[in-house]
Amino acid sequence: MLVSCAPVNNITINKNEKTDIVASTEILVESSTEQENVELEKKKLEQKPSLIIPDENLRNNITIILSKKDSNEIVNQFINIIELAVYQKKIENISFSIKIYENKSELNDFLTNQNLAGKIFIGPINSSDSEILQQFCSQGAVFFSFSSTTTLAKNCVFLINFFPENELKTIFNFFPNDSKVALLYPENEYGFGINSIIDNVADQSNSIIINRASYNIDLTNAPEAIKELGKYEIRKYELNRQKQILANKKDKDSKRRLIKLEKFQTTKDFDFTHIIIADYGLRLLQVAPLLPYYDIDPNIVRFVGTGAWDDAVFYDEPSLSGSIYPGIELKNRQQLNDDYQSLYEERLLRISTLPYDLVGLLDYLINNDYTTLSLYKTLQDKKIRFVGVDGNFYFSNNRIERDLQVLQIKDGQANVISK
Repeated sequence: MLVSCAPVNNITINKNEKTDIVASTEILVESSTEQENVELEKKKLEQKPSLIIPDENLRNNITIILSKKDSNEIVNQFINIIELAVYQKKIENISFSIKIYENKSELNDFLTNQNLAGKIFIGPINSSDSEILQQFCSQGAVFFSFSSTTTLAKNCVFLINFFPENELKTIFNFFPNDSKVALLYPENEYGFGINSIIDNVADQSNSIIINRASYNIDLTNAPEAIKELGKYEIRKYELNRQKQILANKKDKDSKRRLIKLEKFQTTKDFDFTHIIIADYGLRLLQVAPLLPYYDIDPNIVRFVGTGAWDDAVFYDEPSLSGSIYPGIELKNRQQLNDDYQSLYEERLLRISTLPYDLVGLLDYLINNDYTTLSLYKTLQDKKIRFVGVDGNFYFSNNRIERDLQVLQIKDGQANVISK
């Protein structure tokens, strides 16, 4: 039987070899994502670290560290989903304990008083508490944090989250060559984060960013932002000018063309071929219809989402029909959704697939006698894929990434259209 989360290739690793460490929709975001410098990231991989990390055998007692300040819904569900993963994956020789701490100081004291050699921790959830983890790397600890702050991913700290950069790369790789892209985003941490990384992603593709606009989270200026993005007033003026010219002509062709133009509010000559709408939840359902209302025609301009669209709640919105987004088909996790709903009598949060897949990965590493250094070497090899309910995943610069598909919303469903 192929165990969930086993590598999908057959790379052999010498684990004793000493190596250098080279709401509808829920989004785990606590602080603005900083723009990443691609060249610095490449240099970081090439440089040897100054931190000396001991090579310790991974221990089979894992501690889940969670804060009392975290969302009760997320904390409770993470504990439940780990329990379900242990049962469904038939994990017998690994034990889990839970530490729920009051504040960062208490977490620091707890970790300071632990024997950290080869010790694995799941958590914290938030970025603030994850900032203190680096100081424990030299003692042989390994952390799998759910922080969204990518700068925290280094040494013994691995980040488990849905990272927009991974999603944007998937979309830009799918775009036809020479696509012209516009960005529309909310003025919140998620929107600012998308805006801060999209240029680097576009620069590595065959598409370009043509224009961008943002709107308040209360949507008060959303119509103005969309008009500006689509140059609504300019296109309206141009259409009226053409209508006036044709109205002054008496030939049949001019009259026929005038009748045709009377059907439109603006011209259809857009500067962009695609528009990325970096929003989700109820706000997306309110923003999306405004685009065709202000004559950004989804039949001419393709609407594009992020991984936050990976939720059936968006599939019946008419203005999103034909739109695309990066993700994994629902059928991959449908059984897990159903099992969780049946057992715990509540819906599975979209983010709860993260700890579920993580448990499978840790089971594989521990049962194959990995050490801290062989763990690092394995998780730094992008050629190695692990199987999860959200598709194959791997690690890049200590951050989890997934082999995503491109899905299209149509007839109340989202189906794969990428190869």
